[in-house]
Amino acid sequence: MSNRANLMTHPAIALQTPDPGPDEPTLVSRTVAGDRIAARTLYDRHAKRVHRLVHRICGDEELARDLVQDVFVKAFRQLAGFRGDSAFTTWLHRIAVTTALNEMRRVKRIREREEGLEDGDAFAAPSRDVDPDLKVRLHAAIDALPEGLRMTVLLHDLEGYTHAEIGQMLGVAEGTSKARLFEARGRLRDALRDFA
Repeated sequence: MSNRANLMTHPAIALQTPDPGPDEPTLVSRTVAGDRIAARTLYDRHAKRVHRLVHRICGDEELARDLVQDVFVKAFRQLAGFRGDSAFTTWLHRIAVTTALNEMRRVKRIREREEGLEDGDAFAAPSRDVDPDLKVRLHAAIDALPEGLRMTVLLHDLEGYTHAEIGQMLGVAEGTSKARLFEARGRLRDALRDFA
């Protein structure tokens, strides 16, 4: 048999794809049963996206890393209650959104208490930067949106979720998600009108 014939009868190694490993329902079942390797696999598959999501919500790298850990601790504690009605990713990201929002509310309460103690900043001279660049203004405009609008914009426009997924994560109807996105975009257009 010639080398050419031998190459034709054996599958090329380059065409083989690596085994993606167990599917998520299997990993969830194994994790619930106490399999730490399955839990680590779930963590490894989802940690980067959870980090990106909570970082967009809180805007602080160190806090985002802490929140990722909190999210997975909560998720693994609640995993036995995961019914599979939605995708595991959607369920996990709902926990991430809730955890990040609760932390942001806590941080806001602490900052409000601290601001009352710092009277000197209230009389500071106004900034000379009258026209900051678009990126800074956009971030500020997004941060100024009410929570429901801000979360919808972040999840839809930055993270790429559908309105159905956003509705599941935030506990609202799909139509509510669409209406919030429409309103948020209108407010952002108004806030950034001078850049048009």
